[in-house]
Amino acid sequence: MGTHLVAVVGRPNVGKSTFVNRIVQSNEAIVHAMRGVTRDRSYHEADWNGEHFTLIDTGGIEMGDEDAFQTSIRNQAFTATRECDVILFLVDGQTGINADDEEVARILRRSDVPVILVVNKIDNPQREENVWEFYKLGLGDPYPVSAIHGTGTGDLLDALVDVLRTIPAREEVEEEAINVAIIGRPNAGKSSLTNMLSKNDRSIVSDVAGTTRDAIDTMAYHDGKAYRLVDTAGLRRKSQIDQDVEYYGFVRSMRAIDRADVVLLVVDGTLGLTDQDQRVAGFALERGCAMVIVLNKWDIVEGAEAKERVRDRVAEKLQFVKFAPVVAVSALTGKNTQRIWGAIDTAFENYGKHVSTSKLNTWLADIREFGHTVTSGKRVLKLKFATQTGDCPPQFTFFANDPDLVNDNYERYLENRLRKTFDFTGTPIRIKFKRKE
Repeated sequence: MGTHLVAVVGRPNVGKSTFVNRIVQSNEAIVHAMRGVTRDRSYHEADWNGEHFTLIDTGGIEMGDEDAFQTSIRNQAFTATRECDVILFLVDGQTGINADDEEVARILRRSDVPVILVVNKIDNPQREENVWEFYKLGLGDPYPVSAIHGTGTGDLLDALVDVLRTIPAREEVEEEAINVAIIGRPNAGKSSLTNMLSKNDRSIVSDVAGTTRDAIDTMAYHDGKAYRLVDTAGLRRKSQIDQDVEYYGFVRSMRAIDRADVVLLVVDGTLGLTDQDQRVAGFALERGCAMVIVLNKWDIVEGAEAKERVRDRVAEKLQFVKFAPVVAVSALTGKNTQRIWGAIDTAFENYGKHVSTSKLNTWLADIREFGHTVTSGKRVLKLKFATQTGDCPPQFTFFANDPDLVNDNYERYLENRLRKTFDFTGTPIRIKFKRKE
């Protein structure tokens, strides 16, 4: 199926994300009254009258402001205008034209891409006279809409589709890719790693914790394989999330983990392992994801002893995900980041591994012969049969005479023996026990 890209641009707080959510009929884009909530560009599927297109939500453009983020936000927004087929330029019908609107309009008039002017926040039809002043922007007829109530969006979408149908559609190929969620505490270097692996500046990078607020998908390619990298907002304990925006970013991050095959847990090597890192690893383990631990900023951890201490702490505190390989890198310089690809591939291969029932029961015969089991009084646990009952992650079911006898130590013993024999590096495994007389 063919598709078109449609960029939604404008200054902060004109309602771009609310507009995107209205058109795609979901709450994919984070919406909040705080200005500057959207920072990276994000992509959302939509259709109207049988015409499929992708909306690109962008951060608010402020032409004169050079704060910690604004230059990157502006670059992200204008990148979207260069890659799209049509631009929807949103302005605020309640506040009228300001200097940023005029400057953005001046840039868009020089663009080769068709521009449709959208006057948002016309919540009352009697206010439509507010629209006429926007003719001064020189971008043709303005379309009055209310993103909150949906009024006027039908006429706008009719006009958009009329333009799209004059533009050759891009061929949309559903690409087989490994889904990789890049997770970790705030400011661990997730966006830098995403940009380094994908070889572009898809995510905004800053020293300010919490820069990424949404889950950002980026395609990357290595040795002929495709990877869908998802840069997520920094995860922290819910009780420490004191802004609505950050909470919604947390929810998006959890959704990204839910659809991930492999997670890269990024740990700030200069801080060592924190309680937050443990919690984040726990989130991924609960959801059954394969995992690679990335020790980032390794180039500024001074001395072999300091590095050894960090590795020892990781081994100690992340014992519950000891199946995950550890790769030490510098996302900023790119040092050793190539090693991550091999770790991802190994984890993904084992995540989908299937062990035949015959091999599994040959292995089980060796376990029985070794004689290690569980007893309680006259009751003795006997494992009769085993089979793999699931994958992604691998799941094994053991049929036993008395499953109630199984304790945590014995389950860990079986898991360790399974891993030693069949190699499940990088992936959790699930074990269940059922009664068989």
